[in-house]
Amino acid sequence: MAMVAVTAALIGFFAFVIMRVTTPQMTTLFSDLSLEDSSSIIKDLERQGIAYELRNEGSVILVPKDKVTRLRMKLAEGGLPKGGGVGYEIFDKSDALGTTSFVQNINHLRALEGELARTISSIDRIQAARVHLVLPERPLFSRETPEPTASIVVRVRGSLEPQQIRAIRHLVASSVSGLKPQRVSIVDESGQLLADGAATDIDQQVGDERRAAFEKRMRKQVEDIVSSVVGAGRARVQLSADFDYNKITQTSDKFDPEGRVLRSSQTREESSLTADNNGQVTVGNELPGAQQNNNQQTARDQSKKTEETNNYEISRTTKTEVTEAGRVNRISVAVLVDGSYGKNEKGELVYKERSKEELDRIAALVRSAIGFDQKRGDQVEVVNLKFAEGPAVAPIEGPTGLLGMLQFTKDDVMYVIELGVMMLLGLVVLFMVVRPLVKRIIASEEVAALAPPAPALAEPAPAQAPQAPAGQALLPGNNNTAQLIDVAQVQGQLHAQSVHRVGELADRNPNETVAIIRQWLNEPAE
Repeated sequence: MAMVAVTAALIGFFAFVIMRVTTPQMTTLFSDLSLEDSSSIIKDLERQGIAYELRNEGSVILVPKDKVTRLRMKLAEGGLPKGGGVGYEIFDKSDALGTTSFVQNINHLRALEGELARTISSIDRIQAARVHLVLPERPLFSRETPEPTASIVVRVRGSLEPQQIRAIRHLVASSVSGLKPQRVSIVDESGQLLADGAATDIDQQVGDERRAAFEKRMRKQVEDIVSSVVGAGRARVQLSADFDYNKITQTSDKFDPEGRVLRSSQTREESSLTADNNGQVTVGNELPGAQQNNNQQTARDQSKKTEETNNYEISRTTKTEVTEAGRVNRISVAVLVDGSYGKNEKGELVYKERSKEELDRIAALVRSAIGFDQKRGDQVEVVNLKFAEGPAVAPIEGPTGLLGMLQFTKDDVMYVIELGVMMLLGLVVLFMVVRPLVKRIIASEEVAALAPPAPALAEPAPAQAPQAPAGQALLPGNNNTAQLIDVAQVQGQLHAQSVHRVGELADRNPNETVAIIRQWLNEPAE
């Protein structure tokens, strides 16, 4: 029974080891699934006969690691997962013949919201999104149309960058007719308002991002040039820029008096002749040639007038200047540098301040790096102080050795450790349980083969038939301790078998057994 129990335990143990080793490593297929998507994916996996595991109440599905890529492409071909929303596929199965216009408008709104939510969810750091659109219709007899609005609720990992928030607003505004980015509000899952939809909100964000990017770029330039002098990590730089976001448009006209050009010229001449007839007005006087005919010498009054008009075009220059928002009014830079370190006679690390000349040179480098302009009020301050931390900076070491070359992941390392432990347990069971058991079985077979036939009842002292010298003669090499132990075991087993056979003969023939014992008692002692 003990052998049967040990054999069953061994079979169960090795079966567990084999099943555990042959079981494929499971990894995540999809996470954060809705119940509808999870149910559809499970049905598809069962149809294909692929093993799977469910976690987090069905929101996470695990499949064998070697099939993840193929399954994702296969499920994507079938439109899974759908993302928990309704898209334009709502019109694929609908019967438009008996559908009212109100239902069609509602379905269109639902499809538009679902498609926008899917698109937003594809952005990095966004796990899920939900979009609500308000598309009002223009009332009857009204000239003005209410502006559409949108509100978005997102679930994010970590936090969103300002440019990502602005990108979401412009994405939604560009997808809905008549919607402005200023009319889009964004809220995260904790209720924090990311975009309030104010009119100047986007302009303010653009200005802040431009100023932050400028400060970051200039700070990096200053840190690079100062660190190359004092050492990496031995300088701290703070830079502040004052921007002017006012947009100025200026128009000026300039006239050049020397640049005259004749544009047009007009000349007018007038002449008049008046005769003195002593105040008499006759027909003869008025007739042409009357003076020659009458040979009368009369007094005359003659006048002539000439008028000339010249138009000149004077050269004029019109100049329009537009100064965009975002001008730099002033830059302030504060640079903190650490001193130098050296060893004294005792080998101790000693701090030493930097000289004024060295600080002036560093300040000159900083001024050149930022484009220092004294007229606009730029300020540069370089100070030498001792840092709180030590001079040595511990380098960040990556994985080295075999782990670094093979790039094992945590799951791979744990899987190898698990296999190693199972193999070690298998070896322990093999040498501590299986080997002694097999050895005992082989020893029993050898003893049965070497045992002499059962002695008759007439032979005296049948239990003493196998003597130690005979057993030792059968087993060569009796000088070895292990062989002596084996011989003792064989003798004990032979004695036990002889006593057992004598007992069986006594039970079968009690009268003969009593007669033999009386004969032994009556025999004289030698």
